[in-house]
Amino acid sequence: MILLLMLLALMLLILINVPIAVALAIVAVGAMIATQGLDILPNVALVMYDGATKFPLLAIPMFVLAGAIMNASGISQRLIAFASALVGFVRGGLAMVNIAVSMFFAEISGSAVADVAATGSVLIPAMKRRGYPRAFAAAVTSSSATLAVIIPPSIPMILYGVMSDSSIVQLFVAGIVPGILGGLGMMTVSYLMARRLGWPVEEVFQVSRLWLTFKEAAWALMLPVIILGGIFGGFVTATEGGGIAVVAALFIGAVIYRDLDWPFLRSAIIDGGLQTAVVMLLVAASALVGVYLTELQMPQKLAAAILELTNNRYVVLALLNVFFLVIGLFLHSAAAIILVVPVVIPLITAVGIDPIHFGLIVTLNLGIGQQTPPVASVLITACSIAKADVWEVSKVNIQFIAVLFLVLMIVTYVPVVPMSLVEYFYR
Repeated sequence: MILLLMLLALMLLILINVPIAVALAIVAVGAMIATQGLDILPNVALVMYDGATKFPLLAIPMFVLAGAIMNASGISQRLIAFASALVGFVRGGLAMVNIAVSMFFAEISGSAVADVAATGSVLIPAMKRRGYPRAFAAAVTSSSATLAVIIPPSIPMILYGVMSDSSIVQLFVAGIVPGILGGLGMMTVSYLMARRLGWPVEEVFQVSRLWLTFKEAAWALMLPVIILGGIFGGFVTATEGGGIAVVAALFIGAVIYRDLDWPFLRSAIIDGGLQTAVVMLLVAASALVGVYLTELQMPQKLAAAILELTNNRYVVLALLNVFFLVIGLFLHSAAAIILVVPVVIPLITAVGIDPIHFGLIVTLNLGIGQQTPPVASVLITACSIAKADVWEVSKVNIQFIAVLFLVLMIVTYVPVVPMSLVEYFYR
């Protein structure tokens, strides 16, 4: 009953436009006072501070800042030129370029919103000039940007790792194959639509142009090698990898390409700080909820209630998929992970589901949520750049969402797909 009242109060506050982090804190403090009295209030600040100062969380502002610097220093434009030379000869090649660049960018920023903001501002106008429908340009940019939550380094995976006490590095490794599958699936959809609708070929394949753009983008392409190579090789943690990403992006942008000046850098720092503040306030507020629910043993009670109905892991996974898909309609991915994951971890442990495997399932579900209104943060950003109607874009976007859903089903019920590399390197 207490959990139901907390959820109802939370939804009511969100519906009247109270920020999610503030709403979480209000609900948690209200529940604490109602059940434990005013004496609990001195602990509130301590719990929030402790929840927001975990070392792995430092990776979030680092990767956000690295992505902002990358966008401000012209690195993304060089990646676009290289991707165009690589796949632009295919019919509908500009859509392929869009997807390929999103996959490159995902390996540095870990943020779908940063991805769509960086690539969309360049590629959506270019696609419209080449005769692609406005709705399609927005849809392919939005959906391909969501690959950033699957391909490492992923900010939602960092949050999940902290909330579930799982290995962030193993989560990153588990996301490699599903991320590639998602990208290839979206390219296939784009190609079939281009053949059917007669969209243009961008350019004739030329080895000389490919080599020229590769040389221009070589330093940019080194960024994911430096970041992910250090993390996967065990030389640095994910947090330290975020720091390396910032230093490398600064060096490449300011020293190698010489495109980064103080106004751009200042803007990148402010953008990174604002995005980080939103996430960290959510983390601090969720710590209150987590401590309160733990004291009530609510996660254990929920797990016991579901296990009374079924202990079949496939049925449990189906129920959790539906639950997270619904949650993703109304909550941003960070808020959903922070709020829900600590509650369901005892359940997945009880039925024998690997937390790393479950982490991929959660991030894929919430990635789909980024594309489905009413919240749909990534979709709305793409529509804003394209000046397109959200519902018109959503009609086209269904095909790309279907790709993400197919990858979700494969990851859920064929665990060898995400877990094979984890098993090979770490177990």
